[in-house]
Amino acid sequence: MTQPTQQIPGVYHRKIGDIVVTVISDGYLDGDLSVMRNVDLDQAHRVLKDAFRPARRTSVNTFLIQSKGRQALVDSGSGDYLQKSAGKVQANLKAAGVDPASIDTVLLTHMHPDHSAGLTEMPSGRLYFPNAELVMHENELPHWFDDSAMSKADERSQKMYFLAGREQVAPYKNRTRLFKEGEVFPGVTAVPSPGHTPGHTAYLIESGGEQLMIWGDTVHVPEVQTAFPEAGMAFDTDLAAAAASRRRMFDRVAADGVLIAGMHLHFPAFSRLAREGNAYRLYPEAWVHSL
Repeated sequence: MTQPTQQIPGVYHRKIGDIVVTVISDGYLDGDLSVMRNVDLDQAHRVLKDAFRPARRTSVNTFLIQSKGRQALVDSGSGDYLQKSAGKVQANLKAAGVDPASIDTVLLTHMHPDHSAGLTEMPSGRLYFPNAELVMHENELPHWFDDSAMSKADERSQKMYFLAGREQVAPYKNRTRLFKEGEVFPGVTAVPSPGHTPGHTAYLIESGGEQLMIWGDTVHVPEVQTAFPEAGMAFDTDLAAAAASRRRMFDRVAADGVLIAGMHLHFPAFSRLAREGNAYRLYPEAWVHSL
C-alpha cells in the first residue's frame, strides 16, 4: 500500500443559477494575533481556542467565475511574494483543467500581495493571465501609486504593499479598467466596501434567482471578527471605515440569508452568516458532490 504524500487539489465548484463559481485555493498563511486591532487579544485567543484553532491560519482563496461563455478570476493569489504555504493558484488552475490564457478578466478585490501578487511572474515580467483585462475600483490604483502615502508607511509596508502592487499591475497598464460601481462582468455587480483599502470591493453574483456575495477581505480571522465585528487589522488603511463596511456587509448578508464566500474564509469558503445578539456566527455550507 502506498500512502499519499499530498492533498488533493484545492478546487471546489458551486453553481449559482447558470453561473459556475469555482474556488481555487492559493493555500494559506500562518501568523499570530498581534496584527489585530480594536479587540482584546486575550478574548481573541480564547475564541480561537474554543474553535479548536490554536493559532491564526489564514486561508487564501480566489474564485473562478464562468458566465455567458466567459471566464473571470477574482484575485490572483500570492505568487512568490509570501510564505511557501501560499502561491498555489497556478497549480490549482492546472488541476482544475483551466488554462490561464483562457481567463479574459481578472477582478481584484484590492491590491494587497495575497490578492494581486499572482498577476505577473517576477523578475521575467511574464503575465500569468496574458489575455485578461485587469479590473478594479477606481480608488485602488491612485492610493498604491501615491508616493506621499508610501512615504508614511514603514519599510515592510512600502515593499510588500506599495512596491509589490506597482510591479504586479504595471504589465497590465494598457489593459486595465477601473469602475465606480455597477455590473463589471456578466452577472457580477461590484459592491464597494472601502476601509480595508480605499478601493476594497466585494462582488455580488446573481443568476436564476440565486445570489453569492464574494465579500473579499471583510474578515481575516473569521471566528474572531464575527464574534467582535469591530475588530480590525493593522493593515486596514482606515480602521473605522473598514469596521463600518464590515457591519454593513454583515447586516446585509445575515438579513437576506445570502450565500457568502471570502478570500479568508476556510476553504472551500461557501457559508452563511447569522446574527447572534450583537455578534454573528458563520455556518459553512455542506459539501456538495454534484452540480
